[in-house]
Amino acid sequence: MTLKDRINEDLKNAMKNKDALLTETLRSIRAEILKMDKSGLGREINEEEEIQILSRLAKMRKESIEAFEKAGRTDLAEKEKLELAIIQKYLPEQMSAEEASQIIDKILQQLGATSQKDFGRVMGAAMKELKGKIDGKIVQELVKSKLNN
Repeated sequence: MTLKDRINEDLKNAMKNKDALLTETLRSIRAEILKMDKSGLGREINEEEEIQILSRLAKMRKESIEAFEKAGRTDLAEKEKLELAIIQKYLPEQMSAEEASQIIDKILQQLGATSQKDFGRVMGAAMKELKGKIDGKIVQELVKSKLNN
């Protein structure tokens, strides 16, 4: 079952159950999928593109949570946290920092990277390998710390 089908099915159920937050969140995901479908690809979106959409939506929620908390709007931050939790249910299970660290170590060995000058190459390879599996900020921090040592 594709993400689009899962979202549509869950949206129907959320509307039947009168779950306003779930309905609103699923509609925002569906809108992004439809936008991608109508972008002129001429084909269904693939799994990688689905993950990109969900990751982007999750990142937007995280940024909103940060901004609302700084502004003292805990009510809005809580709503964003609930939406983030819903979005994360559709993302593949996130990798731990330890697992990502091991993969980054392998990439460092393969590329022979030793200094900050190699940061761009390492990040490119790491994100290609880890995209959608772990937050890019965590990957960036891991790469920086490994290249500084």
